[in-house]
Amino acid sequence: MSDSDERASTGEAAPSRRKDARRNKETLLDAAAAVFVTSGVEAPVRDIAARAGVGLGTIYRHFPTRADLIIAVYRHQVEACAEAGPALLAAGPTPHAALGQWIKLFVDFLVTKHGLAAVLQSDNAGFDTLHAYFLDRLVPVCAQLLEAAAAAGEIRSGLEAYELMRGVGNLCIGAESDSRYDARRLVDVLVAGLRQPN
Repeated sequence: MSDSDERASTGEAAPSRRKDARRNKETLLDAAAAVFVTSGVEAPVRDIAARAGVGLGTIYRHFPTRADLIIAVYRHQVEACAEAGPALLAAGPTPHAALGQWIKLFVDFLVTKHGLAAVLQSDNAGFDTLHAYFLDRLVPVCAQLLEAAAAAGEIRSGLEAYELMRGVGNLCIGAESDSRYDARRLVDVLVAGLRQPN
């Protein structure tokens, strides 16, 4: 019996296959998100397949409809943004720097999200569920970053995470349709303005 046969018979191969499948799906979702940013959510599926380095059949096997793909990209990006907050806080030089980096990721997500939201609006119940998921996952992460920066004396205290996220979201509206408007620059000004006055 070969090593691979032995691993398969003991069940060791199954977790490895699951891990590979998960990684492949994440690569696909990252590719779809990148294509959505540059070409919109109606971009041809073949463009996503080419960017991910897979065949069309692989995409349709995972995501039978465009709506399935859009929802999966939305959830994938929410999770990536949620997981980035604690990691940035642990690795960043200061809590304020971590907050600034996280807000940049949040802006990148929002620019994509506006296109996704427009497509998903036709299914209000599904959109409401996704929006609740978005708030449940991201508001606590933003709150953690704000609390850490306030505790370090870097920013004013008493700022609500939802309020800040709403403000950032409002600054991002229209960014994808007007090349002269730089939402990221304005958000940088907003984040700098959170600083505690000396």
